This record gives sequence, structure tokens and C-alpha cells, in this order.
Amino acid sequence: MGTARRGLRVVVIGGGVGGLCLAQGLRKAGIDVSVHERDGSIRGRNQGYRLHISPDGEKALRECLPERAQALLTATANSRYGFGMAIYDEHLAPQWTPEMSDPRAGAADKVDAVDRVTLRRVLLAGIEDAVHFGKRYTRHEVRPDGTVAVRFADGSVDTGDVLVAADGANSVLRRAQGFAEPRDLGVRTIFGRIPLTGRLRAELPEILQDRFTWVIGSDEHKLGLMPMVFRTDPATAAARLWPEQALESTEDYFMSVFSMHRTATGMPDEQFLALSGAELWRLVRERTTGWHPHLRAVLEYADIPETFPVAVRACAPIEPWAPGPVIPLGDAVHAMPPSGGVGANTAVRDAATLTRELLAADRGEQPVAAASERYQAEMLGYATAAVATSLQVARWSLKRIDFDESVLTANAAG
Repeated sequence: MGTARRGLRVVVIGGGVGGLCLAQGLRKAGIDVSVHERDGSIRGRNQGYRLHISPDGEKALRECLPERAQALLTATANSRYGFGMAIYDEHLAPQWTPEMSDPRAGAADKVDAVDRVTLRRVLLAGIEDAVHFGKRYTRHEVRPDGTVAVRFADGSVDTGDVLVAADGANSVLRRAQGFAEPRDLGVRTIFGRIPLTGRLRAELPEILQDRFTWVIGSDEHKLGLMPMVFRTDPATAAARLWPEQALESTEDYFMSVFSMHRTATGMPDEQFLALSGAELWRLVRERTTGWHPHLRAVLEYADIPETFPVAVRACAPIEPWAPGPVIPLGDAVHAMPPSGGVGANTAVRDAATLTRELLAADRGEQPVAAASERYQAEMLGYATAAVATSLQVARWSLKRIDFDESVLTANAAG
């Protein structure tokens, strides 16, 4: 077994949650890493707002992050989650609700929900020198010596021993490797942000403020309301724990997810996906005119510009990449519907797993190809289970999705 470090260099395409978590893990392990993100800044595009963090996700984040960043993550996490889920019809009549348990429920420092932008800023903290925004990947080549040269639209080139595809469900790298695009599940979703103002808090019963509320309408429209109540305001937490990190002050809010089948939008996809925030909320209000006044009240407080549509897709079954210096991570390999709340958790678990394997390669304990193979073998196990869970929850909650789950069964049998 080797003892000297090889000095591996890793190039990551994509500065989302998975890519930044990997960069933190690699930096913590003493491995040289650079991250290239096509967006001009960390808030370059809408990607959702609140993220559920599972026990596995929290464990992976803590494994990758240095202690100072962990403290900032804990301080800015959601303080009120842990009450499970409440399911209603559109008139707020209680419906059958699956039991949910979390071993961390009583822990004062648990991290079971976070604000996505705040999380990305925490993941960026301390590695700003390694992250480059406004860098659009165009192509790469594996050289005879096994290194990878990566080219960008601005003409620049970066070189490493490993290239990680962490560029999301629309991965250009995935496409370049010849893999199929994620499957369209036929679900169309409107993501929104609803500030939890004092007036709104006063209007709503507590049970609609302290847990994930899922409303299943009789006409197949669904509304999810997920509260994000910061344990400490991000700006205040950063000033106390890491003054150099100027996090933005952020008010508490609901993340809202309004879903329907594509045939229920009443318009072609091109039109629906091009609707403005105001047009999307007009559609939501039209579809909920007969809903309970409490639900209507929540919708009236929507932050209209912070609203966007999504066509929900999934990689099912997951396709493994050939072992070698080009390695997939996160949605680039296992995109899944948001219904299970496990997509980001699976991505950070990827980051922790890949960090361990690349550290073993850097120590000379295995070649990069073996690190890739071992990582993918482990990832395929938990990611396949995560995709299956997300699809099952989607079918149960949304009733109608365009996917035959027998594909997963057949793939597992094969």
C-alpha cells in the first residue's frame, strides 16, 4: 500500500449543492480541486428554495465540511421542522398520512431543512478561490497520460486527473458521454416562495406553520407548503461565527410547490414553461378558487418574481458510466422528482462517497479507475433506492405520472 500522496487534481463541472460539497470534501482531504459553474453567480438561476436534509444527507454534509462551516450550517438550519407531515384535501379535511420518524427529532443541533441559497453560500465558504463562475463547459479530451483537458466557451482550458460531471439534470457532460436524457414524468410544477409575515402567521393555525403540509385536491391539483424558519438569521449567524462570510439576511418563508399533470395545464409545454411569475400565480389562483380560505390566504402572500415552472424528470433506471477519469455526480446521473425530498441528499452523499474513494486513489491505494468503479457501485445502490422512493411518492401523491415502475424492477432483476 502506497504512503506518498500522488497529488491528484480534480476538475468539477457544476457549482450546485453536490459539486460544492464535493469541493469542500476534497479540500478538507488535501486534494487540489477547481469548480466551474456556468452561471454568473451563486444566484444565477432559480433552483428551488427549501431543501429537506435527511439523516444520511446531514451525515454527508458534516463529513465533507470543515468545523467552521458545519457550525454555520447548523446555525442557519430550519428550527421548526420535525413534526412530520399533515395531509388534507382542498377543504382542509384531514386525509390518511403516512407515519414519518426521524431519529434526530429531539436534537437541538439537527439539520433537517435548509434554505438552498444559504446552503450554497455555506458550501462556498472557504473555497472561493477554487470556484469559477461564468464558465460554460464545451468539451473535454482524455489525454494519453490519463489526464483530462477541459475546454470552456471563453477559450480557457483546465486540466486534471479526474473530471466530475456535477452539472445537473440538463448535464452537457452526460449528453457528451452518449447517455439518454432523463425521462419526462408528465408532471408540471410551479415553485414559489411565500414570506411568513407577521400578518400571515396571525391568519394561519399553527399546524399549517410547523410541518410539511400536502394538499391533494379532488381535481388532481396538489399543493405542498414547506416552512423554512431559520434557527438564526443567516446574516446574524455569519457575523457571529464567520464574519468574513457576508450571508444575506433572509426572512422566514414557505416554499410552495403546486403540481398537476401536463394535460391539466390547458396549454402546450412551450407556453406553460414560458409563463411569468404573475401568470403562474394567476393560474394557481384560478385553479384554487374553491379551496379553504386558509389556503387561499397563504397564496395571496406569494413573492411573485420568485416563481418559476418545472417539468419534472427522472433518470430511471440509472445508467453507470464507464470507470475512468470522467465521473458523474448528483442529478447528472440520477435526477429524480422532488416528491421524495431526497435528491440533494443523494448528491451530497455522492460527494462524501467520491471524496473517500479519491482520497484512497491520491494515497496510492487504488488507481483512479478503481476509485470510479467503487464509488459508482456504492452510489448505484443508494441512488437507485432514492429514485424508486421518489417515484413511489410521486405516484401516491400526484396520482398520475408518465412512468412504468416495472422498468426499475426489470433493471434490478437484470
